[in-house]
Amino acid sequence: MLAALIVGTPLTLRIGFIAGIIGIAIGTMLAFISGYYRGPTDTVIRTIVDVGLTIPGFLILIIIAISIKGNMGVNQVALVVAATAWLWPARSMRSQVLSMRQRTYVQVAQLSGMSGLEIIFREMMPILMPFIAASLVGAISAAVLASIGLEALGLGAMDQPTLGMTIYWAIYNSALMHGSWWVWAPAIVVILILFLGLFLLSIGLDVVANPRLRRNQ
Repeated sequence: MLAALIVGTPLTLRIGFIAGIIGIAIGTMLAFISGYYRGPTDTVIRTIVDVGLTIPGFLILIIIAISIKGNMGVNQVALVVAATAWLWPARSMRSQVLSMRQRTYVQVAQLSGMSGLEIIFREMMPILMPFIAASLVGAISAAVLASIGLEALGLGAMDQPTLGMTIYWAIYNSALMHGSWWVWAPAIVVILILFLGLFLLSIGLDVVANPRLRRNQ
């Protein structure tokens, strides 16, 4: 069991990192396109995001996972989870971009003849990086939770000892009913420690990204 946890924890984190990075990358790109350039593109992106957030994300992931034929690997699970990981970052960062777009330094940059891409990468992106980092940690946490949920239902990498698959096999073999706590309890403890660490990291990054929280420290 200890060997499975040692191997499975990095695999679970790998799913979270891949899905989180993809989700933040897509969400950030759409947020800047929507929030900075506005117009019909903003309307389309905002509508897609709003509709996507009204549908239970885990239900979408289950449908996608069931639709995939054959056994999925760790990378495939990460891509499935990433299918909805960009929705919330796109909405939250769009609001940040809309606020920054009205700032004086952005308007001065526009008057100086800088292109939209130059303003985004040279003026807005550096200021938004702490917020993006905090959002990335949140996206990784959500992706890890989603992957564990899928794997606990048997929709994960069946041949990999991830934390979710450890729980799945414990359920499959009725370990809880047989009193075999050592099969599932260590995985639960590792998951709790993992989420506690990500939560504390998210709080720290949120303090860096939020000036009001820094002033209250």
